Amino acid sequence: MTGVAETADVDAVRAFNRFYTRRIGVLQEDLLDSAFPLTQARVLFELAQREPVAAREIGEALGLDPGYLSRILQGFANDGLVEKARSEQDARSFVLTLSAKGREAFAVLDRSSHESTAAMLSALSALDRDRLLRAIRDAEQALSAPSLPAAQRLLVREHRIGDIGWAIERHGRLYADEYGWNGEFEALVATLFARFATRHDPQHERCWVAELDGERIGCVFVVRNEDDAATAQLRCLLVDPRARGLGVGRRLVETCIAFARDAGYRRMLLWTNDVLSSARKIYEGCGFSLIEQAPHHSFGHDLVGQVWTRALD
Repeated sequence: MTGVAETADVDAVRAFNRFYTRRIGVLQEDLLDSAFPLTQARVLFELAQREPVAAREIGEALGLDPGYLSRILQGFANDGLVEKARSEQDARSFVLTLSAKGREAFAVLDRSSHESTAAMLSALSALDRDRLLRAIRDAEQALSAPSLPAAQRLLVREHRIGDIGWAIERHGRLYADEYGWNGEFEALVATLFARFATRHDPQHERCWVAELDGERIGCVFVVRNEDDAATAQLRCLLVDPRARGLGVGRRLVETCIAFARDAGYRRMLLWTNDVLSSARKIYEGCGFSLIEQAPHHSFGHDLVGQVWTRALD
């Protein structure tokens, strides 16, 4: 789902663009102390990576106006940087390759770019360098058209180191932001996850994390009910708002049901609150029925707790 960008968001992106172009020196007339401004340097790079290549392909890759690109390429030809030859696949077309002089010019530019970037990264601490690289990957991923639909990019896996801490923090923050619940809720979630992490039976109790494009966007876990060994209890289902509407919650609950059935449980139950309408719709869609509810005051609010259950036969 998309929406109109807020003015503050637009201003933030524009400010970053101005900062970063200054930081890497692309506003200088000659990029990296070379003879080439930015656009010419990018064309030279594409030629080096793709040769032999048609001018049209470079224009499509860089989104350049054909007339503007033609003038750049003609300048390269006049300077002896590129050579033109008929295409072996289509005699009506021409392809471009770098001359020896062109390859030398590219090598100097490429080496300068590498050294400049290495110097910038070396000035950062290991922590800041890791943060920067992760942010770059995230930005590139967010601005790129996905090659597969979300359902095929979604991964549900068993939990590993770091997931428990993430799940506790995300529960606390999300429920505070969306429902105004206080620290009691985060404390409860921390207790439940800590109990699972320190003493769960892997054969009968399991935790899963949902990832979309490698980013954690949901979690849930199953434990044995303390009062009935034949009953599995589903706990702490969470779907990040960024991933809602993609079927993540249902996928997590169905994973719990399949595991509980294979582990030999006869039924599954869960406790939730009536204000969590999206979660209740998932439970209903997965075959759970409401069997009990009662008012209570928790997490700084008057709530109605609910118990839902379903058979696993």
